[in-house]
Amino acid sequence: MQARHRCTRIFDVARFASLVARRTGAIVVSAAAVLSIAACGRPSPAHVASAGRIAAPLKSDAEIRDLDIEYYLARANRDPTGAMDLAHVGALHLARGRETGDPREAILAEQAARRSLHNRSVANIGAAQVLESALLAQHRFDEALTLAVSARDQDPDNASLRAAVGDIQMELGQYDSARASFSNLHTALGDLSVAPRLARWAEIEGQPDKARRMLHATLVTALKTNGVPREQMGWYWLRVGDVELRTGHPHAADSAYTAGLVVHPNDYRLLSALAHSAALQQRWTRAIDYGQQVIGLTLDPATLGTLSDAYAAIGDTAKSTEYAHVLDVAVLKQPGAYHRAWSLFLLDHDRHVATVARKIREELRTRKDVYAYDLLAWGLHKEGRDREADQAMTLALREGTQDAQLFYHAGMIAHSLGRSDDARAQLTRALALNPFFHPTAPAIARATLAALPSTRRVASTSSSVSAP
Repeated sequence: MQARHRCTRIFDVARFASLVARRTGAIVVSAAAVLSIAACGRPSPAHVASAGRIAAPLKSDAEIRDLDIEYYLARANRDPTGAMDLAHVGALHLARGRETGDPREAILAEQAARRSLHNRSVANIGAAQVLESALLAQHRFDEALTLAVSARDQDPDNASLRAAVGDIQMELGQYDSARASFSNLHTALGDLSVAPRLARWAEIEGQPDKARRMLHATLVTALKTNGVPREQMGWYWLRVGDVELRTGHPHAADSAYTAGLVVHPNDYRLLSALAHSAALQQRWTRAIDYGQQVIGLTLDPATLGTLSDAYAAIGDTAKSTEYAHVLDVAVLKQPGAYHRAWSLFLLDHDRHVATVARKIREELRTRKDVYAYDLLAWGLHKEGRDREADQAMTLALREGTQDAQLFYHAGMIAHSLGRSDDARAQLTRALALNPFFHPTAPAIARATLAALPSTRRVASTSSSVSAP
């Protein structure tokens, strides 16, 4: 009986280590899990119920996860002073939230992690990591940073913990602190929890090609590593595709997204990315096809925006309006900050500008990164407050981030202020960096450039005015 209990305990510890490692950007290959299964022969809780049946149908990963949540929650309720089972439950809710896009899962994960930490406040790093991830999923970055710093200070030589702190500091716009956190971490580029964060830092610092190389190398490492969960493997393909798309390589991005779907079919994030990429290339029918697949899985607001644009482009104004309305309902009922993709869609289409601008200002109280200032600038521009928008845009460009969206916004604001030379420089830079940065904005940029007075004509006019 003692041996059986010991095997159960070993399996649970190893399995929980693997579950916690599935948080964004982190992965742990748990040899202990493999050894414990081989030594003890304990099946997954989801398979216990079907023991003794003949030819029981195989369950999907999602079905197994749902049964696991029920299993560990029932165990936790039978032991109200326990901690590990609650941490299990929290980790499973996070995994389900990543796959379904349901924001309620992060709240459930937070509740489970806090109960676990209440029962065991020390030597419970697993629950602390689940809580940190749950807070990040809710964009409560300042609270998550406190937890991450505490974990790092307990193990200051741990590269993964240092990178996690830098990642949150980067999200908050604490760039000097992030720079210190990321310093000397390049020796840990083989660590799958470190490299993606360093790649994002390279993008912020204006080195997109370096970021591409790092993410491709990370993907190669992940492909060679045994035990990477399929959901996590799909995420690595997603990251590669996203950086390809941001750097103006939509066909390479599509290849990455498609490869991710081979590993993790029906991943709504990858399907949404394919819909978005198709819209950027103005392949509207393809965008609608992928978008409908996403909506069949989850009501993803970003995809609703893509579908609205795609139907508008093919002349179906009724469906375009319908999807835009559903997006309004989905976004406006969201508590806290809006996702930035949703905010941009609403601003680009002059929808709820005052409400979005208010939400942006609320978020800026704590999250002061370059994209927060870019959103603020675009919102001010849409409100007709271009001088204030210009000041915000200066802050958005301060780190030298090479992003066509930033340059486009800067160019259009400069154009509204009558600064033709600045507008020309920024819009030209946006198109040169990535001619596929938005479904419709590149065409607007080209039209604006064509309408700008030529430099030679401006100089000639100035000379004639100043001549005696």
